[in-house]
Amino acid sequence: MRPLGAQVDDWLKDSDEVGPSWLTVDLAIFTVRNNQLMVLLVERGLEPFQGMPAMPGGYVQKNETLREGALRELAEEAGIDGSRLHLEQLGAYADPGRDPRGRVVTIAYLALGQDLPVPIGGTDAARAFWAPVSHLEDGRHALAFDHQAILTEALEEVRRKLEYTAVATAFCGETFTLRDLRTVYQVIWGQQLDPSNFRRKVLNSTGFVQPTGEQWLPPTGRPAALYRRGQAWLLNPPLLRAATSGQRV
Repeated sequence: MRPLGAQVDDWLKDSDEVGPSWLTVDLAIFTVRNNQLMVLLVERGLEPFQGMPAMPGGYVQKNETLREGALRELAEEAGIDGSRLHLEQLGAYADPGRDPRGRVVTIAYLALGQDLPVPIGGTDAARAFWAPVSHLEDGRHALAFDHQAILTEALEEVRRKLEYTAVATAFCGETFTLRDLRTVYQVIWGQQLDPSNFRRKVLNSTGFVQPTGEQWLPPTGRPAALYRRGQAWLLNPPLLRAATSGQRV
């Protein structure tokens, strides 16, 4: 009896149901700039969707891992070194019609970063830029391929992570005030948070933040205690969003 692998190879050769497919990576990179949640986009310099905004990404080369391909595309298309970013896989997107060039399966990556640089477009990206997420959520800009769906899922994942993990500290500096941290939550959740309640919940979440013993002295007003990220990654108890946007929690 022939080996199973050889039988499968014969079936693939003879089958009209299996065609060639290609593998790509796309990146949903978020940062906070000027108290706005921003996502990294590129303007496509080539067809398909020439001139349209899209997430940075491209084909995975045969001798590289998915992560290596993602980091290479980020550097080539946006001029950003992502080696220090915490990249995690968001999911696989494989609808047959997602790319007019043929069957292209993409692996989407998600990353968050504080104070990321101004991007510089390269290779097949005519330019790269930070775009306010609010402009994409309200439909002011359409994205190429199925990147709107990827963005929607990535954004919800970021918002969910703020509830259960210390990821919000990735948008802060090495030291920060609780007001700085609250601003991150408000910007990403789109909700106004009561300062006293927020302070209580953060300090009651074991290991979320750690006091430095130092203070930030503003030009006017009272000094504010400085904190750094604590040892905990999972928040216990979690900080849950309000049921409706705009509600104070």
